[in-house]
Amino acid sequence: MLMARDTARDEAQKLHRKWLKHQAFMAELARNKEWLAKIEQEGQELIQEKPELRPVVQQKLEEIRECWSDLESTTKAKARQLFENNKPEPAVKSYSDLDNQLSHLEQQPPQLEQVHHLPTFNEQLQKFQAMESQIGDFYKDVGELGSLQGVCLPQRGLMEGNMEGGEQSAVVETRIVRLIEPLKERRRILLASKEMHQVAQDLEDEILWIQERLPLASCKDYGTNLQSVQQHVKKNQTLQRELTGRRARVEEVLDRAAIIASLRTPEVEFVREGAGHVRQLWEVLQLETERRCVMLDATLQAQQYYSEAAKVESWLSGQKLHLVNEERGTDEPSTLLLLKAHLALEQTVETYAETVGMLSQQCQRLLELGHPESEQLTKQQTHIDRLYVSLKDMVEHRKTKLEQQYWLYQLNKDVEELEKWITERETVASSTELGHDLEDVTALQERFTKFASETNSVGQRSMEQVNKMVNEMIDCGHSDAATIAEWKDGLNESWADLLELMETRRQMLAASHQLHKFFTDCKEVLAQISGKMKQLPEVRACQANITNPATLQRLMHSFEHALQLLVAQESDVFFTQNLSGRKCRPTSCT
Repeated sequence: MLMARDTARDEAQKLHRKWLKHQAFMAELARNKEWLAKIEQEGQELIQEKPELRPVVQQKLEEIRECWSDLESTTKAKARQLFENNKPEPAVKSYSDLDNQLSHLEQQPPQLEQVHHLPTFNEQLQKFQAMESQIGDFYKDVGELGSLQGVCLPQRGLMEGNMEGGEQSAVVETRIVRLIEPLKERRRILLASKEMHQVAQDLEDEILWIQERLPLASCKDYGTNLQSVQQHVKKNQTLQRELTGRRARVEEVLDRAAIIASLRTPEVEFVREGAGHVRQLWEVLQLETERRCVMLDATLQAQQYYSEAAKVESWLSGQKLHLVNEERGTDEPSTLLLLKAHLALEQTVETYAETVGMLSQQCQRLLELGHPESEQLTKQQTHIDRLYVSLKDMVEHRKTKLEQQYWLYQLNKDVEELEKWITERETVASSTELGHDLEDVTALQERFTKFASETNSVGQRSMEQVNKMVNEMIDCGHSDAATIAEWKDGLNESWADLLELMETRRQMLAASHQLHKFFTDCKEVLAQISGKMKQLPEVRACQANITNPATLQRLMHSFEHALQLLVAQESDVFFTQNLSGRKCRPTSCT
């Protein structure tokens, strides 16, 4: 009977120990659930920092969740099973059994051990909780024993049994109170110590978290080009978001540390030091992050300026390379096409001044903000300004060359046309036709006079225009001024030759006119002399027939006067012939 009772008690104690162990295991799972949440958070942060690792990280997190879910379900199932198995009939069936168990607890009271790890704190706390639960069960056992004794005692000894049971119940309750009060005090101390170590652990976690990110916040590498700077900006923005999300956690840990640090015990000194270290590192991390944000913003603006400056410099250099081409065209139309294209380019360059101006304004804003690279920015902008001024000079020089070439072709065209016109006029002016008679010569003189007047009028006007153009081109410093001067001299010589030819032609026609007029006058004088010769017989006959001397005298006087007039006319003809000279010889005198 006793062996059976002992065996039942042993089985109950084994089941109870299993139940306590399982409760400790469940408490450990509850603690580790915080680590699971931390792993989840770190996984999400890793996905934000490196999106390319999203599939791998999500797969690992899903596997961890599945394993955790299986573990929780298995643990809960086992807990239910142990709970059901832990319901046997009470092991305490008499005050003597209860007295023995209380004596066992009094002989081995739980002691507070010096621990520094949270799992150990949890194990001790579970022991205290198990003992409190066991002592609470003892209260129930006392009540149950009292009720059993009231039922099992005989009627005749009822009063004595009640008195004896009441005394035993009071003694047991007193012993239970003496056990539970120190137990509660130790549990309170243990909870306080656990909270202190928990705060210390949280402070260490925050220190590690801050120290992990402090190198990135204090990094002096801001990138060497626009792309790398943009990558650093994104990383710093991610860090700022992490700081924003972590601020509440840090403040909560520091508040808890402040509560612990307010206790006047030597054990909390390391908590005060840890809180101060966390506060200092947190301020340094915030300051370094803000400083890096400012530096990255300045570097980003500078790299954006350098990028735009590189584009502008490339465009300006390309245009300068295009302007190096010395092609001027092979004739007037091709030169005109080149000039039109160049004028379009000139307009583009003038319009591009707005881009250069905006770049200059961007540089000026950076300089006004006191950018650390002010000297380099100034050099870059100065280089861009000089490059643009050089390009405008090249554009103007190229424009001048093309305009000079165009006007050179235009002048050449006008000179050739004028020389051709002069040559045509020289052909007319160099004619040797002098006419066959006075009427023919007169007609030639009239036509030549009209020709000479037209030639002088048109030629003088054309020569003035060409000479004016030549003088302007030479005065403007035309590169082909020597050639233009040669053209001018040659054209003026041709024009002078033409004028000389026309003057010679005019003189020759005048001489031919005088000559033919002399011949005509001579013929008239000869005809008159011949007529007078024919009148001599008549005069002689009249002289013989006229008896009146006065009449004869008048007749002779009239004939003599006619002869004198004829002599005077002949004298005039020979005088004119002597003045004009014999510059031309008629083809016929008859």
